[in-house]
Amino acid sequence: MNTYNVEVALSSALEPYIHYFSNNTHKFIAAIGEHLLLSGAALLVASALGIVLGVLCAYNKTVNVVATGVFSVARIVPSLAILFLCLPLMGTGMKPSVAALTFLALPPILINTAVALASIPAAALEAARGMGMNVPQIFFRIKAPLALPLFMAGFKTAAVEVIASATLAAYIGGGGLGVIIFTGLGLMRTELLLIGGASVALLSLLVDFSLALLEKRVHVTLFGGAIRHRL
Repeated sequence: MNTYNVEVALSSALEPYIHYFSNNTHKFIAAIGEHLLLSGAALLVASALGIVLGVLCAYNKTVNVVATGVFSVARIVPSLAILFLCLPLMGTGMKPSVAALTFLALPPILINTAVALASIPAAALEAARGMGMNVPQIFFRIKAPLALPLFMAGFKTAAVEVIASATLAAYIGGGGLGVIIFTGLGLMRTELLLIGGASVALLSLLVDFSLALLEKRVHVTLFGGAIRHRL
């Protein structure tokens, strides 16, 4: 195959993608915005609930057994099943999508928060008390910095799961990149499936990378003094 034939074949293969982006740029950007809005809202609510419940689990064994047990079982429930369970209660649209994605994001955040706070070395806590620190100081200057890496691991897991599962929100009118994927399925258009799927995958990788950078910055900016003090 000569160079001309290669160029013709490549041009023919790329033509559907060029045509899509030349005619649907605004729709594509809007879909990304909807996807990020769905995922961000769910992660925000899940983080608030997960941190509160995780702290309660770390200080109360009964709450820990019940909450971690329930949400450990919840992790095996398929994402699509959670979405459909929200339909009778909340109808279709963004609200049930956010509620379902919040439920999906809660287990890794809650469990990692509880484990992180419960696994703080007793020697570090005793040393802090010996230095005269009160309960809030121990929490924010000792427990929070030590628990942050494990919490962020749970948050990153939740973020990737939510971004991937948010594609299913299109089934119940939630919008997002899932609309492109399901349109491709309905019309048997491979380019739409690839555009939607690749966009979700790249978005997940970008968010995971960004959260890793954020974790390092938070450590240095907020807890650097506490870490140096402990050392």
